[in-house]
Amino acid sequence: MIQLTNISKSYSSQELFNSLSFKLNSGNRVGLVGRNGSGKSTLFKLILAEESADSGDVIIPKNYKIGTLRQHLTFNEPTLREEAALALSEDMKYDTYRVEKILFGLGFVESDLDKDPLSFSGGYQIRINLAKLLVTEPNLLLLDEPTNYLDIVSLRWLKSFLRSFEGEVILITHDRDFMDSVCTHTMGIIRKSLTLIEGNTYKFYEQLEANDELHAKHKIAQDKKVKELEDFIAKNKARASTATRAQSKVKELEKMDLLDDLGFDNTLSFDFNFKDTPAKVLLDVKDLSFGYSADKILFKNISFTLEKGECLGIIGKNGKGKSTLLNTIAKELKQLSGDIEYHGTTSFAHFGQTNIAHLNPKNSVMDEIYVGNPKLSESSVRSICGGMMFSGDSAKKKIALLSGGEKSRVMLGQILAKNVNLLFLDEPTNHLDMDSIDALSKAIKNFKGSVIIVTHSEELLRKVCDRLIIFASDEAKYFDGGYDDFLSKIGWDEEESNEKVKVVPKSNSKENKKLRADLVRERSKTTAPLKKKVEKFENEIMELEDQISENHKELIEVSNNGDSSRLMELSKIVSDDENRVEELFDLFEEAQIELDEINETYETKIEALN
Repeated sequence: MIQLTNISKSYSSQELFNSLSFKLNSGNRVGLVGRNGSGKSTLFKLILAEESADSGDVIIPKNYKIGTLRQHLTFNEPTLREEAALALSEDMKYDTYRVEKILFGLGFVESDLDKDPLSFSGGYQIRINLAKLLVTEPNLLLLDEPTNYLDIVSLRWLKSFLRSFEGEVILITHDRDFMDSVCTHTMGIIRKSLTLIEGNTYKFYEQLEANDELHAKHKIAQDKKVKELEDFIAKNKARASTATRAQSKVKELEKMDLLDDLGFDNTLSFDFNFKDTPAKVLLDVKDLSFGYSADKILFKNISFTLEKGECLGIIGKNGKGKSTLLNTIAKELKQLSGDIEYHGTTSFAHFGQTNIAHLNPKNSVMDEIYVGNPKLSESSVRSICGGMMFSGDSAKKKIALLSGGEKSRVMLGQILAKNVNLLFLDEPTNHLDMDSIDALSKAIKNFKGSVIIVTHSEELLRKVCDRLIIFASDEAKYFDGGYDDFLSKIGWDEEESNEKVKVVPKSNSKENKKLRADLVRERSKTTAPLKKKVEKFENEIMELEDQISENHKELIEVSNNGDSSRLMELSKIVSDDENRVEELFDLFEEAQIELDEINETYETKIEALN
């Protein structure tokens, strides 16, 4: 088992850990919690020896294998089956059933096994890396936000897999329900040290609160005692008759181990501004259909009404059209058919996955809050900034200097500034920590208006959603009930099919085998230029994003140093690079869609020969 002893780690003037210690015992599945920036990912890097501690020891037993999920996507083999099999050890290289079982559990199907790994969407490429990790059968899994790229079906499978995993697990995730359903212990980085308890996150935070209360009581008693000693010393040290007693009190004071004041981390606070409306029904959707072409329909004939105070959840697998449906209802996309009718008094705000691009990089955080509502007073704007963890001078930071998570908080702040009675929220929990997600959940429940939310969080679905639209089995259906009702009455078809994967029978015909081989060669020749394009765009995107990240760091240094000339130069470079990334994503998507269409055509031809 691994053991960390008296670990300290700092970056410049920021101290992350101070004399941090813990031991991971056999079979422990530990959920690691802590605020964003508290050092959770850094702790992983120390365990993996990717970074060194300033002091202390990391002890890992000989032959103890640690596996971690990598975010960078690099594939070397022509098929998914071969790519995933790379992770098999030499003595297991023929046990491809192990690979296939894990791939099927993560949402792949039999026909995917011979596809090029690069032909899959970004979310599914992350799953390929996850499958390769699980195939290695490590003693310890280090999983840093594995839920970010998985849909509900894959999340439910991964929960089951991790619960049955025989080794150890340390898991970082903002998904509290996922963590509590998997982990035997909860460990938190609190005030630069580690606290570990057996039990779930609720028990952890209850224990933390009890410890804080006890500490506060002891601190009050100690402060009183210190005050009494200091008063006695001040009154008696000058008198010859009492100087000896005063000196004794000085020694007593010096020997006291003084308790520190507890430092508390900032938490996001949410309070959506409700715009009053006499309407009972805020939104009426009738027979709504959308597709990028007549033969590629993402959803059709969706109908529902949304009454004041109701919350509708949109759920399903990745890439099926959930965000597209929300964008169509918000009239950012034009439907193929159907009607979207708002009541005359309906006023909505939209938090979307791509809306961050609408932020002006030259504006400050405060400027962008004013964009949400120009009529607000400065004190109101600063209050919203503080609620989004931009207090004091940080409210004047330029958008260009912010991380992706910080920009998401600015977008949420814009929505808080508006007076609305209908909220459209697309994956609002991304980039939020557990406490912030709890605050958001409460704000949604307390909001007097209506909400439509796209989320993979089962906990959030259970807390806030009254009804659902489910994308499953290549269609979208309205469901009049909450998430638990859906699971008990219908459930996910994919979960059952994952347990019973049917192998497509292979034809024995020599002629068919020859035709199949010809088609495979023809497909490879046809798709080769597109694959190179896709790979070229992806590599350029990754290089630019790395460069943007480096420039962001320099921007912060230059801003702190007051070098306005270099600041303007860097801001333009970052802005140009970000615009280029957007262009490349568009080109990447076009090439990927064309590649998918060609692969799908050939796949149909090949399957017809089986």
